[in-house]
Amino acid sequence: MDSKALMGLSEQYIAPTYARFPILLVRGKGTRVWDAEGKEYLDFVSGLAVCNLGHCHPKVVKAIQEQAEKLIHVSNFYYIEPQIQLAALLCKHSFADKVFFCNSGAEANEGAIKLARKYAKESSGENRYEIITMEQSFHGRTLATLTATAQQKYHKGYDPLVPGFRYVPFNDAESLKRAINEKTCAVMLEPIQGEGGVRIPQEGYLKAVREICDEKGVLLIFDEVQVGMGRTGKLFAYEHENVKPDLMTLAKSLAGGVPIGALLIRKGIAEAFQPGDHASTFGGNPLATAAGVAALRAILEERMLENCQKVGDYFFSRLVEMKKRFPFIREVRGKGLILGMELEMEGGSVVKEMMTRGFLINCTMGNVLRFLPPLIITKEEVDRMLEALEEVFKNIKG
Repeated sequence: MDSKALMGLSEQYIAPTYARFPILLVRGKGTRVWDAEGKEYLDFVSGLAVCNLGHCHPKVVKAIQEQAEKLIHVSNFYYIEPQIQLAALLCKHSFADKVFFCNSGAEANEGAIKLARKYAKESSGENRYEIITMEQSFHGRTLATLTATAQQKYHKGYDPLVPGFRYVPFNDAESLKRAINEKTCAVMLEPIQGEGGVRIPQEGYLKAVREICDEKGVLLIFDEVQVGMGRTGKLFAYEHENVKPDLMTLAKSLAGGVPIGALLIRKGIAEAFQPGDHASTFGGNPLATAAGVAALRAILEERMLENCQKVGDYFFSRLVEMKKRFPFIREVRGKGLILGMELEMEGGSVVKEMMTRGFLINCTMGNVLRFLPPLIITKEEVDRMLEALEEVFKNIKG
């Protein structure tokens, strides 16, 4: 069946929750993907920061193949070897002492919300349940994480929302300090707001948030679903300022493309979860965690963090140079290989034009071009993409 026919079946049978581009991707390798007609694309989306290692990294593929032949799934009634290995690796390389595994970023954030409330109720009383999040944040699509997401466009049609969330501006420590009251149990934020337009914290902001949480006796939750696992040039974004959270959520690239989520927890807080308090049938199953072990080891052993820093700095400098030539570029933001270019006009047409030229990029917030290439991207590949983007911009200009 040809691609047009298959896309027609998709429209017929799959719920219309995505505005899809008219291409059917069938194969990927490294930084490239191919559609059903054989056209090659250089991928600067990476499945929305999922394929940090590139497509079909050989170590992840091998781990999946070997694990699939041994054991795909068993219940968490029993101990699971690769789950234990991945938990140990994550704790060894982070602030955390314990890990809860699940299947997605939203589910990891749900776990963080539940644990923060339960811990606060046990340690401070029944009245502490509110969580403060940041404007322009994004924490997921479930009803609780949707409510935690402080963007009204995601709330429309889903009232009544879950009670117990309050919002303050990102990068405004004083507003946060004023908002915390006797009901507050936690502050939840992304160290870099990805869906919110690649918004970077001002120097000292995260440190101030940590100090405020300590002063007020509330938990600090970092959502690193998009920016964790090497995306910023450090394994975790909080390392840039050495501001350690109490809880941290991961997903996306944790298993190199296989669905997984994780809630990392500091000792003393994790104990608020006891058997039966929280669970996930597929969470931490053998297949996903075997892929996660392979993916994390590859990031650490193959100098991907170093490449992310080096190529990310180069990429950022090239985008800044481009801003000087095109007055409709408002700002360039980012760290490592999560980069954003804010435009004065909508960016959807730029994304489509780049696609015709063989490059996949993304637009968020309507006018922010977002670049999320695999951590193995090269300077030469960045140059190729930017040459095409410059041509597109020249056509807009003239």
